[in-house]
Amino acid sequence: MSQFEQMDHLLENNDGVLRTGQVVAAGISKPVFYQFVRSRGLEQVAHGIYLSKDAWVDAMYLLHLRCPQAIFSHETALFFHDLTDREPLAYSVTVKTGYNPTRLKSEGVQVFTIKTELHEVGLTTMQTPFGHDVPVYDMERTVCDVLRSRNHIETQTFQDALKAYAKRKDKNLRILMHDAKLFRVEKILRQYLDVLL
Repeated sequence: MSQFEQMDHLLENNDGVLRTGQVVAAGISKPVFYQFVRSRGLEQVAHGIYLSKDAWVDAMYLLHLRCPQAIFSHETALFFHDLTDREPLAYSVTVKTGYNPTRLKSEGVQVFTIKTELHEVGLTTMQTPFGHDVPVYDMERTVCDVLRSRNHIETQTFQDALKAYAKRKDKNLRILMHDAKLFRVEKILRQYLDVLL
């Protein structure tokens, strides 16, 4: 198999997305890769990420590839968990404190920061509408995040999310209370849960 055939194969297996790192890991040199990019008319969508002309753009997946430490959170996570009927206008992600979010913010992404030790609490993987795996916070962490950031989120959105969570058969109140303690929203959460449960 030639190197071009190898890259065609990689491109096909990755739904029209090709990363420089992938190609180099497959033992193909960068000059050969850039020759391939030109010959196939691939579009550079971010640093080291190329897309074929006929590929569907999965904005969530591209965001994940560009910023692997960003975890979908808040309203975007509510959407993933069917805790809201509104599709988010802008994606919300959480990154570790110290990460420079300027570029993401300039693209309209809502960026929240959190201490490193709390960054991966409740981390899970879910699929975008296009079928790509991306990191998302679980329902319990998301409920706590939404409560913590309730001043930045429409009241209706977070009240509807709490009502939807309370009705879920797969909710885990033990984990929810554990997370609420960690994120210091236990008191406010209890007030809401007393009404809902």
